[in-house]
This record gives sequence, structure tokens and C-alpha cells, in this order.
Amino acid sequence: MTKHETLVAQYARERKQNQTPVAIAPDQQIMLSPGKHSKLIRDIIEDFAPRFAPGSSLVYVGDTSNKWGYFDATLLSKLGVDVDAHGKMPDVVLHYTDKSWLLLVEAVTSHGPVNGKRHTELATLFAGSKIGLVYVTAFPNRTIMGHHLGEIAWETEVWVADAPSHLIHFNGARFLGPYDVH
Repeated sequence: MTKHETLVAQYARERKQNQTPVAIAPDQQIMLSPGKHSKLIRDIIEDFAPRFAPGSSLVYVGDTSNKWGYFDATLLSKLGVDVDAHGKMPDVVLHYTDKSWLLLVEAVTSHGPVNGKRHTELATLFAGSKIGLVYVTAFPNRTIMGHHLGEIAWETEVWVADAPSHLIHFNGARFLGPYDVH
């Protein structure tokens, strides 16, 4: 029995060592399951958020082994959204306080982006929001994005982790025009 407990402890320690650490505040981190999906979630929190939603607060992070990997239910409730345990949350939810927006981010490594159906699901789930909703699909690279390009819903944003300083807007007020070169 002692040998069995020792092996169980060893295997548990090995799984814990393989987890993906994600910094969610200067002195706070969470651990996510190992894998490409968790790495992309980490990129969203550590690269996307500071660039495109600076000073934002993390509201929710899903994990493949724990749907509610991180959840600030109190903050989300203050913003007018109450979800039950069966709600199909996006992978990451950020509260961009300066703009008064909730960013609903889907991390796509194999399953689909924010398409028309998913947009409707998220709009329904977050219907009580007192602030604006921004729909974002994140991809690890443009190759994977290319596989899903035809599915991406209009009026959404796309971010690619291997080109972190760029954001793609699907539709909007500006259809064609030059950009200043810096």
C-alpha cells in the first residue's frame, strides 16, 4: 500500500510539473493543463490583453481539465451577467475597464472560431451585460487561422499569437483606405 501511495504521489507531482503557468496579476498565477490550448490561453492573457486591453481584469479562464479554471463570479455579476455551471463560456473573459467592454475570447487550436452560431450563443449567455461585448477569436498562427477563415463571424476581432502586435477586424466603418506608416 505504501508503494502504491508513493506512485500516486509521484504521478500527481509529475502532472503538476507539466502544467502551464499563467500570470494573471503581478504576484498571482494559475496553473492550466498542459497542451497547445493552454499555451494559447496563456498568450491571450499575457500578450493579447496588455496590448489590446491594457489594465483589463481577468474575469474567467476555462481549462481543459477544469471548466472553471479561474472565475471572478462577483465581478461578472456586478457587470450584469450571471451564468450557471452549464453555460458554455468562452475560453477567456476580460473586463476592459477603460472602454467599459467585456472581451469574450475563443482560443482556437483545433475547434472552431467565433462563427455565427457561437456569436449568438455568447450574445445570449451575456445578454444581461451592462457593458459592451467584444467577440475575439485567437489563433496560435495564421496557418490554423486559414483553416477557419471562412467561418469567422462578421463584427468580430481576430488575433494571432505569432504576430501579437496585430489585430484583424472583420468588417467595420473603414473598408478601404491608407494607414500612416510609422
